Amino acid sequence: MSVVNEISESVQKGRAEDVKALVARALEEGMDPKVILNEGLLDGIMIIGAKFRLNEVFVPEVLFAGKAMNEGLSVLECGPAGAGNEPIGRVVVGTVQGDFHDIGKNLVTMMMKGAGLEVYDVGVDADAEAFIDKAEEVGADIIAMSALLTTTMPNMQTVINELKAKGLRDRYIVMIGGAPVTQDFADQIGADYYTADAASAAEIARQAVLNKKSASTQL
Repeated sequence: MSVVNEISESVQKGRAEDVKALVARALEEGMDPKVILNEGLLDGIMIIGAKFRLNEVFVPEVLFAGKAMNEGLSVLECGPAGAGNEPIGRVVVGTVQGDFHDIGKNLVTMMMKGAGLEVYDVGVDADAEAFIDKAEEVGADIIAMSALLTTTMPNMQTVINELKAKGLRDRYIVMIGGAPVTQDFADQIGADYYTADAASAAEIARQAVLNKKSASTQL
């Protein structure tokens, strides 16, 4: 088995220390950091994401895999050439104001990183200004909001309304998710995408950014 396959398998099994050692070994052997990233770390997390979507693994396994991937990324970023990959796009992620749940948000963050996106997490209980200010600061492509309480879902609408008030709505792709959130609610508040799970969120975010950039180059 090649070292990148070992890295992928170790990510899937959540073996953070093994991932760190394998990434370091691959760098010492002169392997291209992009290969380590794409065929090892990201391959592993995307496989776990697909299994999670099919209910073949559950939240703890995804969290352990995400931690292992992040440990590998830390070694890769400190290597002689760094990861060498430009992010596909930038995403601001957070749980809306009044809601302090973070497991779903953390899963989305991990999966989006695995999809090649640069993620900025504004945390929990984030108001509209927190999302918008960070998005403006980093030049984000996507604002992704999570809510686990029906009582906090309207705060997603607040963020969208504030974007409109500031004349910024067309600048960002708005994604929403969380246990009580539905496609009907997304349509009602004018969000661009609703996703039911972290793996789908990552896939849709990646494709949405690619579509946005493709459209902009044709103008």
